[in-house]
Amino acid sequence: MAERIDENIERQEDTQYGKYLTFALGEEIYGIEIRHVIEIIGIQAITKVPNVPAYVKGIINLRGKIIPAIDMRLKFNKEPLAYNDRTCIIVIEINQIPVGLIVDFVDEVLNISDEDIAPPPNTKTNANNKYIQGIGKSGDQVQLLLDCEELLLTEEVSLIDED
Repeated sequence: MAERIDENIERQEDTQYGKYLTFALGEEIYGIEIRHVIEIIGIQAITKVPNVPAYVKGIINLRGKIIPAIDMRLKFNKEPLAYNDRTCIIVIEINQIPVGLIVDFVDEVLNISDEDIAPPPNTKTNANNKYIQGIGKSGDQVQLLLDCEELLLTEEVSLIDED
């Protein structure tokens, strides 16, 4: 019981708790916890890197820091799209590694309470849902809430981690 009270106090004190940055990939809206987001930048020159998965488009130089750029459409096995003026890169941090997520466009920051988050649907393999931590409901829209830690497998992080 004391742990639950401590957890609730931490949540109330955490001003980022329940806030999700939403973005689009085609018709679907996804959300990531705002606490993982470092910044949002426009699409820029990407340097290709050999021998990485196809969805790792390469690396970008963000004010002197080299960051891998991942095309989320390709990561989620969607049709590739040409980048345009709405395409942007959401720079997040996963396990202390900055990563750029290339998305069609950023939508908005939403407050989604725990009561408005449903568990992802079960599938026989769960392979399709491994990145989804929940389904957020906001008004009459739903957002697929991503688990940032699951976005990159350990071996993928080692491919792009510069250390």
